[in-house]
Formats: sequence, structure tokens, C-alpha cells
Amino acid sequence: MIASIVSELGPWNWMVLGFVLLAAEILVPGVFLLWIGIAALLTGALSLQLWSLEIWSWQLQVLVFLLLSLAAVLVGKRLMDRTADEETDQPLLNRRAEQLVGRTAVLEEPITNGFGRIRLGDTTWRVEGPDLPVGSRVRVKAAHDAQLVVESEEK
Repeated sequence: MIASIVSELGPWNWMVLGFVLLAAEILVPGVFLLWIGIAALLTGALSLQLWSLEIWSWQLQVLVFLLLSLAAVLVGKRLMDRTADEETDQPLLNRRAEQLVGRTAVLEEPITNGFGRIRLGDTTWRVEGPDLPVGSRVRVKAAHDAQLVVESEEK
């Protein structure tokens, strides 16, 4: 059954495959099937032009599709990497701890053995710094993962 459909569609097989892959990209996003779908559409366009040539066998079509897929994925990766490196107007958007650098707070728990806790907004943060008693004002000077580095505000 599949062989008869493939033989009836001729060069349009690649177009159908390309549109199926593009539709799958919409259903399962990841920006990977897009490039392979584009390669299938390009192979289909070539097939429409070269279908009557004896050299244009299914083996050559598959080879062209594989090469175009590889090229499309590499070009797509380069495009995606370029857009990921662009400057943004909010560089700290998803870096919550780094947004707190420079803010001041009062210690909720004393800093003993280099560690304590402060409250900023609705979150309690673990802090690292010099030993200080509860109620001391501290300034956040750095952030490492989910931990803040603080220094005494009173100098």
C-alpha cells in the first residue's frame, strides 16, 4: 500500500514529508524538525525539476536529503546561536539572586561560622559573610547560585 502511494506521488513525496515535519514542529516544538522539514521541501523542489532524469534515483534523492538536512541544521544552529548572543535590555531577568546585588537588608539570623539569613522581599536568603549579630544591616555584594555574599553596612 505504501509503495503504491509513494510511486503515485512521485516527486511530491518530499513535499508531503516536508509539510508533515513542519506540522510536527508545531506540535512538538524544539526548532529541530523545522530544519529537516525545510530540507525535505528543498529536496522536493529539486525532484520536481530533475524527476525525468535517469540519474535522479531514490538513492540519490535520499543522499541529497541527508546532505540538505545536515546543512540546514548547521545553518539553523548558527542562526539560533547568533540570536541567543544578542544584548538584551534586561540582562538579569532570570537571574533573581544577581538582581539583589547592591541592596541592603537586616539580618534575620546571625552570621555564625560565615553563614546566616536575611529577608529580601518575600524570600529568605542564605548569606555568606563576616560573623555579625541579628539585626545588623548588611549590603549584598555578590551572588553565587542561590546564596548571597554580604558585607557589613556599618564601617
